[in-house]
Amino acid sequence: MPHPTLSSEEIAQRGESLHEEHIRVHVETAANIGKIIAINLSTGDYEIDHDLLAACHRLKAKQPDTVTWIQRIGYDAVYAIGGTLTRTAKLISGTVVEL
Repeated sequence: MPHPTLSSEEIAQRGESLHEEHIRVHVETAANIGKIIAINLSTGDYEIDHDLLAACHRLKAKQPDTVTWIQRIGYDAVYAIGGTLTRTAKLISGTVVEL
């Protein structure tokens, strides 16, 4: 559903920026690769889960009117239709490294 004051492009830019600059280094671990992260664009709070709806519901329970950005940890997209997800990180001896 569209947000009343932010365009889809603004939401994407803010979400990607917040994820890359502040959150990614903390959450992209071997245990989290492939999980979903839901990020509150106003506060930077986030929830991680294997299930997209579970992560979103927990985040929305804290602040119901939040604008939320969703990302699959370690991949370039949340889901792939008719294709494959591309890894943005790989594991070497249990350590996540940038591709």
